[in-house]
Amino acid sequence: MKRVFSSLALVGFVAACAQPAPEPTVEPTADAATEAAVPAAGPLAADGKSSVGKFRITTGDGAVFNEEVKADGTFVQTSQDGKKSETGRWVQKDPGTYCFTKDEPDAKETCHTEKVENGVWTTVSPDGMTAKVERIEG
Repeated sequence: MKRVFSSLALVGFVAACAQPAPEPTVEPTADAATEAAVPAAGPLAADGKSSVGKFRITTGDGAVFNEEVKADGTFVQTSQDGKKSETGRWVQKDPGTYCFTKDEPDAKETCHTEKVENGVWTTVSPDGMTAKVERIEG
């Protein structure tokens, strides 16, 4: 009888050891929280929406052009009549800092500060030139 109980105890011990260990709990890091806050379409623009989209830009001197900011990190700028005038790469460092590099030899990154005040979205170049930004929906 002692042998039967010993054998059963041994079988129970082996069965207990054969079960998988519980998965360790991983605490979220600050990076994980930041990634969760960034929408799938990318970082946020000054208006609180995705940086990706189509925009109408009106410069301080009245010139108007459109810009398509693409999810792949590129942009295309066109005149009002649809002619491509500029291309390049972009990055939204934070909602108030939009940077781009033109597709030109030796081009350097240029960063604009952006903000929305009283419902008007403005962008200011490093040399102080201001332009109005409007999101083109649809």
